[in-house]
Amino acid sequence: MAFAECITLVPYLKAVPDTRRAQGKQYELWVLLTILSVALLSGQKTVWGIVQWAVLHAGELIAHLELPKKRLPSCSTFYVTLRKIGIEGLEGQIAEMGTAMEKENRASESLRGADGAPLRGLATDGKDLRGARAHGDQTFLVSLVGHGDGLVLGQERVDAKTNEITVVPKLLAGRDLRGVVVTMDALLAQRAIAQQILDQGGDYLMVVKKNQSQLWANIDLLFQSPPLCKGEEERTTLVLHDKAHGRKEKRTLVTSAKLNEYLGWPGAAQVMQRTYHAVDLRTGAITHEVVYGITSLTRAHARSKHLAALWRGHWTIENCAHYVRDETFGEDRCQLHSGHSAQALAALRNAVLNVLRYQGWSSIPAAMRRYGSSVHQALQLLGAVTP
Repeated sequence: MAFAECITLVPYLKAVPDTRRAQGKQYELWVLLTILSVALLSGQKTVWGIVQWAVLHAGELIAHLELPKKRLPSCSTFYVTLRKIGIEGLEGQIAEMGTAMEKENRASESLRGADGAPLRGLATDGKDLRGARAHGDQTFLVSLVGHGDGLVLGQERVDAKTNEITVVPKLLAGRDLRGVVVTMDALLAQRAIAQQILDQGGDYLMVVKKNQSQLWANIDLLFQSPPLCKGEEERTTLVLHDKAHGRKEKRTLVTSAKLNEYLGWPGAAQVMQRTYHAVDLRTGAITHEVVYGITSLTRAHARSKHLAALWRGHWTIENCAHYVRDETFGEDRCQLHSGHSAQALAALRNAVLNVLRYQGWSSIPAAMRRYGSSVHQALQLLGAVTP
């Protein structure tokens, strides 16, 4: 693919509605957001660090972005912009970019079900911005992230008086979920969410714990009781062995379609028992965990190996998005908290991550070292400079 055909960030930043008053406005909103984004790409973690970085590269930024009066925005301009930005417009444009990138990636989707149809996993989960919470109001964000590629397709803030359950329907609303499996943890195992996913043409894979006490008890009873008969029609079992990170691991997934009609859960097609057993090769410590799940995927569409891949793929949201934002971008150590500032900067981190994932970078620190060495190439990557 030629670079000119690639999806870049700046066109989407230009489409973010500018809600600022006209009086005293010197810089276009997209210019301010572009400077913030390219500084994040270059390894800066705070607004003050971004400003210092911009001063060091003032000549290139002024020349490439054609800044008015040949000078950089002040530190307070960046703070005010982040605090008062129309956050829905910013999140919406970044989500549009992620969705456009995801559509291209979907064409090469590698996971296919038992019937040959593609199974595109989307994980949803929440993240607390600890730095913002320590210095102001709680900022808890829920994201929708593609399995494998780690592309962020949407993000919503959870109101302090509610929880993720009220936000996930907004993230999914209006989305074409045909060929998609939405994976989620136990808090989001809700009938209404399951039904919404089905209504939008998708499937779900939900972890089940005791917050859904009756559902959990029914699944627990099934798997704690010996099967009435042997064979595939009753239960299927998949055992996977792995050795990594100093641990010897064994994962066992047992599935059954025996409870489908009994549960009365929307679209229930299979229930699952996932057992994780690991031995630390250095200390000998043993970890043993048993978790239940439920899915709308039938056996004709997804066998145990497909369900195991989707269950494990759910951790993409933690490994490729949340962890990278914390450890590489320093999100939890960032103390921005007033207005929309914490969420806005988190949205820009998602945008930068999407661009790097889309361009094929698996090591984000390596990518940041690469583009941190050249402002011109960083601006070109984001679409602010023509190749």
